[in-house]
Amino acid sequence: MRRIVMPIFVVLATLACTAGCGRLSSHPLVVDAKAEVERNARVLALLAGPGGKVTCSPQVTGRANETDGIAAMEFEASGPKGRGTVVVEGKKLGKEWNVTHLELRPAGGGEHLMLTTDLEASTGTDTPKFDPAVASSPSAKPAPPPPAEIEIALPPGGPAQ
Repeated sequence: MRRIVMPIFVVLATLACTAGCGRLSSHPLVVDAKAEVERNARVLALLAGPGGKVTCSPQVTGRANETDGIAAMEFEASGPKGRGTVVVEGKKLGKEWNVTHLELRPAGGGEHLMLTTDLEASTGTDTPKFDPAVASSPSAKPAPPPPAEIEIALPPGGPAQ
């Protein structure tokens, strides 16, 4: 009995892993990230060289939580000159996923290529940016000033003994 259970467990575990990877590989964030990586001039120069081609691995790791609307995934990209790990993160707004971070981390070190703005430029989308130096816009109605004096009336009798 034990000899039968172990091979069945291995087969089921393998199927579960490949099914999970398959769902992530078709996630909208991964589809957008792969398209950008395969056409991005800076990625092509780094991994493929002149006239070369970059290919992305179908194996994707990470997680995408539909309930929370947060996703972070990774996959490999390679070309004739090298390879690297692509990191894509995003958030779901309504029914659409939007990339908030896209980066290529070359294998063996080297400077990471930040691709988020390249993706925004090629797709025409814009990720909201937080700039602490920008003053907040004034509200339509100013807040009332605080009262000059506050009076606190305590009930008579004092503390209980």
